[in-house]
Amino acid sequence: MGLKLYDTLTREVRDIFPMDKSSVRFYACGPTVYGPAHVGNFRTFVMQDVFRRVLETSGQSTLHVRNLTDVDDKTIRQSQEEGIKLEDFTAKWTTRFQNDCGLLNLMAPHVEPSAVSHIPEQIILIERLIEKDKAYQAKDGSVYFRVEAFAEYGRLSRLADREITTSDNVREISDEYDRDSAADFALWKARKSEDGENFWDSPWGEGRPGWHIECSAMSMKYLGDSFDLHSGGVDLIFPHHENEIAQSESVTGKTFARHWFHVAHLMVEGQKMSKSLGNLYTLSDLAEKGYQPQEIRYLLLSGNYRQSLNFTFDSLGAARKAISKLTDFASKIDFEYDSGSSLKDDFGPFYPVQEALLSDLNTPEALGRLFRLVRELTEAWNRGEFKDETDKVKSLRNGFQSCLDALGLVVKSKSKETIEIPFNIQDLAEKRWQAKVNKSWGEADQLRDELLSLGWIVKDGKEGFELAKSD
Repeated sequence: MGLKLYDTLTREVRDIFPMDKSSVRFYACGPTVYGPAHVGNFRTFVMQDVFRRVLETSGQSTLHVRNLTDVDDKTIRQSQEEGIKLEDFTAKWTTRFQNDCGLLNLMAPHVEPSAVSHIPEQIILIERLIEKDKAYQAKDGSVYFRVEAFAEYGRLSRLADREITTSDNVREISDEYDRDSAADFALWKARKSEDGENFWDSPWGEGRPGWHIECSAMSMKYLGDSFDLHSGGVDLIFPHHENEIAQSESVTGKTFARHWFHVAHLMVEGQKMSKSLGNLYTLSDLAEKGYQPQEIRYLLLSGNYRQSLNFTFDSLGAARKAISKLTDFASKIDFEYDSGSSLKDDFGPFYPVQEALLSDLNTPEALGRLFRLVRELTEAWNRGEFKDETDKVKSLRNGFQSCLDALGLVVKSKSKETIEIPFNIQDLAEKRWQAKVNKSWGEADQLRDELLSLGWIVKDGKEGFELAKSD
């Protein structure tokens, strides 16, 4: 049985299989590295991770590409405000993002290209679009895609012409320079004074790529003109993914991505996430409140990816209890978690969990089945049904490991939890506490992030602190 997944383009649940009969090749839109990613961002990244895990625990190989957007209006503006070179600024936030991914147990993509390192590929793609009369150069040197030249524009988002041409999408407005039509979008943006030294040479003069062209250029380089699946948050359907389709297929004449996978928004305490509401929680913010990455990951798995999920502190508390129950079960069966790079694909008595995941990544159903089986198998263990049954015990442990691998959860027996705190970790934590006492908040935050990157969470109390492993 293979994975069936909803396709945004066709509005149908369809089979996932490799076009080349080898590996499922998929592209995941990654972060814009101008600040820390928040839990809303990570809902999408966690579900992309589960998608890959479910494929691999069913025996299917994958090729996973996830980009880094390191040049756009936001990265340039923020780096200049901080007086830091663009490459140094984005490197800092790239490292932070990758560390956070590690804390949430996200598998590293096979390829993680950045926009800045693929400027030549983007220029070549733009040149091909101009040659085919799908793009044009404006008076200022900017280059725009001619939307009216792509007859199928809007088929992914299913927006009417009026909605397309009058879009007030903030990101798209920032891409407007001088264009023939309101629907046309920037492929190359001519250098402006506010760009500072962040520009590159091109056949159309100094400038930089637009937002959309990077993903087409990098996905086509690493996955080919046509590949199996493209993914991102629902906010990227229009204009970003719509524009990717138009510019890519205009060049190749081939189907760009055969399947489109989008993850719905995350709400926080019933409200839309926003800076003004102060609810853009990062992993560091939640660590300060005493929550561990695995509890956060569990919560992000608890809702259907096609529906908005309400992130609450009550639900985080429920996630903590759920992880505790899984830990109790692991201790009961003397389970030793395998952190190896290869994922287990032997579900054994836990096959109903795999069935739920293969049915459109139904993580809430999978978690429900997991806990029902944990309860039933615990009762069977207590009745002595596994006594002297070596093969049954092995199948039980392998199946539990396969479930954890598919969901990306890390669960260890209580007997394995007692870990000595290394001297360097203790030293960093004490320095951080002293910084807090001295009200050196910036230094304290920096040391906290360093501890997180090393896999440790600091829990502050009135009189001191406690350290805990992040996994």
